[in-house]
Amino acid sequence: MLIYVLRRLFLLIPILFGMTLIAFVVSHAMPTDPVVSAIGDRAAASPAIVTAYREKWGLNRSVPDQYLIYLGHLVHGDLGMSIYTHRPVAQDIEDYLPATVELATTAIIISIGVAVPLGVLAAVRQGGAIDFIVRMISLLGVAMPIFFLALSSVKVFYVWLGIVPAPSRLSLTLSPPPHVTGLYTVDSLIAGQFSTFLDAGAHLILPALVLAGWSVGLLLRITRTATLSMLRQDFPRTVRAKGARELFVIYRHVLRNALIPVVTVVGLSYGDLLSGSILIETIFAWPGIGRYAYTAATTADFPAILGVALVVAFFYILVNLAVDVAYALLDPRVRSAVLGARQ
Repeated sequence: MLIYVLRRLFLLIPILFGMTLIAFVVSHAMPTDPVVSAIGDRAAASPAIVTAYREKWGLNRSVPDQYLIYLGHLVHGDLGMSIYTHRPVAQDIEDYLPATVELATTAIIISIGVAVPLGVLAAVRQGGAIDFIVRMISLLGVAMPIFFLALSSVKVFYVWLGIVPAPSRLSLTLSPPPHVTGLYTVDSLIAGQFSTFLDAGAHLILPALVLAGWSVGLLLRITRTATLSMLRQDFPRTVRAKGARELFVIYRHVLRNALIPVVTVVGLSYGDLLSGSILIETIFAWPGIGRYAYTAATTADFPAILGVALVVAFFYILVNLAVDVAYALLDPRVRSAVLGARQ
C-alpha cells in the first residue's frame, strides 16, 4: 500500500506541470490588461510608466519565455510576486488558505454527520414519512441557490434574531491566536484561549452550515440510493438468517458496502469546497482563497492566478488519493487489486 501511495504522489509532478501550462495559457488569454488593472487608466496613459512596469514584471517578454522563467522559479519553490498585492504569492496563499480549509473541513464534517445517518434511515424506512422528508431535504439542498441560502441566513440569524455574530472570521475586539496551523479554532485551543475559540466557532458555524447545504443534499441522495441497492442484495438476508441483529446488519454489512459511492462524492465535494466558494466567502466576509482568487482574476494578477490554480490542483489530487486509499480500506477486492498491482 505504501508503494502504491508513493507512486501516486510521484505522478503529482507531471499533473501539476500540465496544470501550470493550462493555467498559464488561459490566464494570458484574458482580455484584461494587467498594467491597466494594476496602475489605473491615468498612469497607463504614460508610455514611460507602462514600459517600466512591464519590464519590472517581465510582461515585455514573450509568453513562452515568461512560462519558462516561471517554471524556473517554481522548481525552487517560488510562486512569484503578486502584481496586485506586491507580496510573494506563496505568502498570500499561506495567509488566505487556512481560512478556506477551516471552513471547508467544518462544512464537509457537517455534511457527513447529517447526510449519512439520514440517508441510511431513509433507505431502511423506504416509502415512509422519514423517507419523504429526507428526499425533500435532498431536493431542496441540491436545487436551492447557495447565494440565496447565504443571504437569507444572514438576514434571519444575524439581522432579525441576532443570535450569530457579524460576518467575519473573528470579532474586532479579539486578536487572532498565535499562528500554528492558521485555523483559528485549532490555534486558539492550542494556546488555551477558550474565549477566542468560542468566538471563532460562533463566526464559523453559520457559513459552514450554508456551505454544507448543497453537499448535504447530494450526499443524502447518494447514501440513500447506495443503501437501497445493498439492501436488495442477498447477503443481508443471509446475515439475518444467522441471527444477527438488524442494526448489526445495517451498519456492519450494508453500510460498509454502500460507502464506496458515498466516499467518492465526499471526496469530490470536499475538493470543490477547498477550491473556494467565492459567494460564501464574500457574503460572510471570510478571508479565504476564493476571495483571493476572485481578486486575482479581476485584476489579471497572473502570478496569483497561477499560484491559486496550482494549490487547488494539488489539493484535488491529494483528495483523490485519499479516496483511493479509502476504497482499499473499505473493499478487500480493491485492496487485493492494489497489492497485486504493486507486485
